[in-house]
Amino acid sequence: MDLNPWERRQKILEALCLRRHDTYGNLAHEFNVSTGTIRRDIVVLTCSYPIETVQGGHGGVRVAEWFHLDRRMLNAEEIALLRRLGESLDGHDREMLNRIIAVFSH
Repeated sequence: MDLNPWERRQKILEALCLRRHDTYGNLAHEFNVSTGTIRRDIVVLTCSYPIETVQGGHGGVRVAEWFHLDRRMLNAEEIALLRRLGESLDGHDREMLNRIIAVFSH
């Protein structure tokens, strides 16, 4: 499996969404990269997705229980509509809408 970093990160995210939890070593073996590369990929993914590192005997990385990857992403027209609607919001509601747009516009 020879993936570029973006493709690999998408596959890692998909794997985590299916398994909910995995180890860095297992992911490194599966994607034929070093554990350091997986760690860097996880850092990038945590900027946009609810992924966290788990310490201890069953340590590794996991995705939040409530998060499930929706394979359908928003198109440019849908994003523009949400941004226009967001202009009428403020505070927490606007922040929440911006997070939703960020997650579904990748």
